[in-house]
Amino acid sequence: MQKNQSPNVIVFFTDQQRHDTTGVHGNPLDLTPNFDYMAKSGTHIEKSFTCQPVCAPARSSLQTGLYATNSGCYKNGIPLSKDKKTLAHYFKDAGYQTGYIGKWHLGGEEPVTEPNRGGYDYWLGSELLEFSSDAYDTVLFNNDNEEVKLPGYRVDAMADAAIRYIDDHKKDPFFMFLSFLEPHHQNHTDNYPAPNIDRDKYIGSWTPPDLESLSGTSPQHLPGYYGMVKRLDAALGRVMDSLESLNLAKDTIILFTSDHGNHFKTRNGEYKRSPHDSSIRVPTAFCGSIFNGGGTIDKLVSLVDLPPTLLDACGITVPEQMEGHSIVPLVQREKIDWSEEVFVQISESQIGRAIRTDRWKYAVSAKGKEGTEAPSSDTYEEIFLYDLDADPYELTNLVGVQAYRSIADQLKDRMLKYINRIEGESPIIHDAPSRESRQRRATKQEIFDDHWNGLVVE
Repeated sequence: MQKNQSPNVIVFFTDQQRHDTTGVHGNPLDLTPNFDYMAKSGTHIEKSFTCQPVCAPARSSLQTGLYATNSGCYKNGIPLSKDKKTLAHYFKDAGYQTGYIGKWHLGGEEPVTEPNRGGYDYWLGSELLEFSSDAYDTVLFNNDNEEVKLPGYRVDAMADAAIRYIDDHKKDPFFMFLSFLEPHHQNHTDNYPAPNIDRDKYIGSWTPPDLESLSGTSPQHLPGYYGMVKRLDAALGRVMDSLESLNLAKDTIILFTSDHGNHFKTRNGEYKRSPHDSSIRVPTAFCGSIFNGGGTIDKLVSLVDLPPTLLDACGITVPEQMEGHSIVPLVQREKIDWSEEVFVQISESQIGRAIRTDRWKYAVSAKGKEGTEAPSSDTYEEIFLYDLDADPYELTNLVGVQAYRSIADQLKDRMLKYINRIEGESPIIHDAPSRESRQRRATKQEIFDDHWNGLVVE
C-alpha cells in the first residue's frame, strides 16, 4: 500500500465507551451501523485497550504517546506540562492546520487559555464539558476564551461544529481532534441523558453478560447509555458523509476510539479505574487512506500505539520518545515482532498495574495507598488473575489459587519488566495468599503454552 504523505486526520474520540456497544463486538441492538461499516471497510482493531482507565491520564497518553506516569498526568487534575509535545505540535510541524473541538481535561482551568491547549491552532473546547454543559445546553469556549453556546443535543452540536471546521479547511491538510463527552455520565445528576427520542427506547434491552451477573447501576443507566452511543454513531455517519460530499473521504484518515470503558459500579464504587475489560477495552477502528481495506488486526493494541500510528500513516517521523508502536506495518501485513500483551496503569482509586494477554489478566495494587497522590509504589500485592478463555467476563478470580502459581509468577515477571522499562522502578510484588481450588487446575500445556509464554516486550 502506498502512503498518502499528507492525508487529513480526524480523531473521533468518545468518553467511557465499552467495546461491546458495537455490532462488530456482538451488540445485537444495531447501535453503531456507521462504526461497524467503518470497521469492516477500513481497519478494525479488534483487541484495543486503554493504558489508563480514567479520563485525563488516558487523554494525556493519546496526545503525547507516553504512558501517564511519563506524561506527568498520572491522575485527574494534573495539567499537561507545556513542555510536552502533543499530536498538534507534530502535525503543525508537518504543515497541517490543527483544530480541537470538545472536552480537553488537560488544562487545569476553565476556560482553557492558549498556553494550556496543547498547541492546537483552532480551539472550541472546554476543560470539563460535563460541568460547563448539559445534554441540551452545550457550552464551549473559543480561541478568545469567549463562551459559545451551540444549539441542539450536545453530540449533534459538536458534530455540526466539526463539519463546519472540515468545510472551512477542505483545501488544507488538517488534523482535527473531536472529543465528545458522551457516553460519559452527566456528573451533577449521575445520569446518562440520551436524546429525548431515545430516552426510553432501550429499557429492558440486551445486557452484557458481566452486567447481567453483577448488575451495578446498569438497570438504571444502560438504556440512557445506549441512547447516547446511538447518537454518537449517527454523528460519526454525518462526519463521514461530509467528507464524502467534499471529495475528501479517501484522503482523510478517521480514528475512532475511546479513553476507557464503563463497568457501571460493578467492580468498585464508580464506573472505571479497574483492570477489568469492562474498564479497559474500547472500540477502535481506522478508515481512509492506507487504512481502507485493512481488515481486522487481531493483535493486542494499546492506546499509546495510536499516536505513532497516526504520524506514521501520514509520513511523519515518529519521535523516539513515544512509547507505543505504529500499527501501520500490521495493516500492511509485514512480519514484525509485536508484543502479545498490553500494560495498564491505574490511579486514584488505587495505585494499580495490570497485564492483559490474549489468555490471561493479571493485576496488582499497592495495599494501604488507595486514594493517595503518588504515581507509583515500591510494593504491590496481587489482586486479580483471570483465565479469559474459560472466563471471558472475569467473574472468577483465580488469584492465589495454588494450581495457577506458575502462571502468576510468569505474568509477574512480565509486569516487572514493563514497570522497570516504563517507570524506571523495581518494586516488590507480594504473592496473594495461597488457596486451593478443587474445581480448577492448570495443565502443563497451559503453564508453558508458547501462545502467551514466549511474549516479547519491545
